[in-house]
Amino acid sequence: MTTNETSTVTTGGISLARQLATEGVTHIFGIPGVQLDYAMNGLSKYADEITFIATRHEQTATYAADGYSRSTGKIGVGLVVPGPGVLNAGAGLVTALACSSKVLFLAGQIPTRGIGAGLGLLHEIPDQSGLIAQLCRSSTLVTDPDQVAGAIHGAMVALAAGPGPVAVEIPPDVLYRRTDGPAIGAEPWGTPPAGVTADLDAAAERLAAAERPVIYVGGGGCAAEAWNELAALATTLGAPLISSPNGKGAFDDRHPLAVLPLGHKELLHRADVVLFVGTRALNGQGRPLDVAPEAALISLNNDPRAFLAPRTLTQTITGDARTGCAALVERLGGSAREPWCHDLDEIREWIQSEFAPLEPQRSYVAALRAALPDDTVLVNELTQVGYAARQLFPVHHPRSYLDPGYQGTLGYGYPTAIGAAVGNPHRPVVSLNGDGGFGYGLSEMATVMQYQLPLVGVVFTDGAYGNVRRMHKQQFDGVHHGTDLTNPDMLKLADAFGMTGYRANSPEEFGQALSDTIAANEPCLIDVPMGELPDPWAIVGRPWTAR
Repeated sequence: MTTNETSTVTTGGISLARQLATEGVTHIFGIPGVQLDYAMNGLSKYADEITFIATRHEQTATYAADGYSRSTGKIGVGLVVPGPGVLNAGAGLVTALACSSKVLFLAGQIPTRGIGAGLGLLHEIPDQSGLIAQLCRSSTLVTDPDQVAGAIHGAMVALAAGPGPVAVEIPPDVLYRRTDGPAIGAEPWGTPPAGVTADLDAAAERLAAAERPVIYVGGGGCAAEAWNELAALATTLGAPLISSPNGKGAFDDRHPLAVLPLGHKELLHRADVVLFVGTRALNGQGRPLDVAPEAALISLNNDPRAFLAPRTLTQTITGDARTGCAALVERLGGSAREPWCHDLDEIREWIQSEFAPLEPQRSYVAALRAALPDDTVLVNELTQVGYAARQLFPVHHPRSYLDPGYQGTLGYGYPTAIGAAVGNPHRPVVSLNGDGGFGYGLSEMATVMQYQLPLVGVVFTDGAYGNVRRMHKQQFDGVHHGTDLTNPDMLKLADAFGMTGYRANSPEEFGQALSDTIAANEPCLIDVPMGELPDPWAIVGRPWTAR
């Protein structure tokens, strides 16, 4: 660690901005407020190096930081006031936690003298520090301006060492008091550990002896950028490459051994060895995945909690998905093995046939894929076409598919896409939304226009929380309650913000609108009216039967 040769007496707020600039931060998402005045004043001194994106809601500060991080590989930064600001930002924090996203959460605090005193100060909530600590991998409360630079640097080192949000809380008195502490030099990111040598050796030996190995990837494969290493390992083993919905985007779906998510049902029942990479290896109900009873189960994960019951694993490796996979390839010799599964094309056809009744969702997903350049960042929401896209949309480029992970945070999509658009000015960014989820963040259309982000927002409008409505009707003899919505005219809404609007009434019109908007490279909204749609979960949740 190095320090600058000279230091200048300055405020804690300027020290904060100076250290962020030293660490290479170029964008911050947030909303200013009275407890952050000196932080904002500090950022104004570094406006040539750090762009502050003013959002319209605190949830967008953390959602956008998450989208920025996951689509670029850089650290995303969110800044909010204490109390209600922190609570509003919580949804974005838990999404970043679920998706192993490198987010630095900068939280204001009440004055130091009032913390824990219950004085009823502006924006005071009980045990804010404890709350934040539950939502982040680590958290630091700064109580002295001389500690500001060190706290930021420590957070950056922690984020470089592993995924998941890290928080720093700074009270307003710390931000306006003086410090003569220097900035701390940024440190290069280290190589994440591959795992204990003996564990890697044992896993490689078992994989080398396997006749029917399968690789099953979760969200940790995306977070670790294991794109090339997973492909190389699959080729080395001749092993089919499949993912959980959260792991979608960890590898190129055009790889000869790659199979879309639903294919795991067939392949896990054929395997004699399954290598789980960066996944909790559980289904959506928290139960172990359905795997051939005699199969050996190896798990590579940087979080040892992923090895605990109810799982029954044969071997475990505590390590990073990317470097761990690279280490296994090295131990296996790197030569390509003949694939053992000779009917992958038939399995792919079976997946498509399973989803054949899911119309028009399937056709909309096909139109989406056909219209988007390979490097487009697709931010997929909790909506009917989005559920189909989880299973059927092929991903062709690293860091080009974002999902809310196991948190399933409705409304995350459009705010998250803002961060992706800021971080990727030369890549198309498309946000898929239902009208229910879009309503959470439609005020952020103002943010998109303020910063002229060429973000394509798609809204599938059915006038309801459609998934909930269908489940109500299925469970309660056609009765549904509290699921209907009243929407604005989306084209008039776009016009009110000065944004280009399109309406698409078919998959063909949808594909054309996407192509036109991406070519225009400007902010736009595409409204896609929908009726009631068939149930995707009846297909996804159908128990496996031998084909």
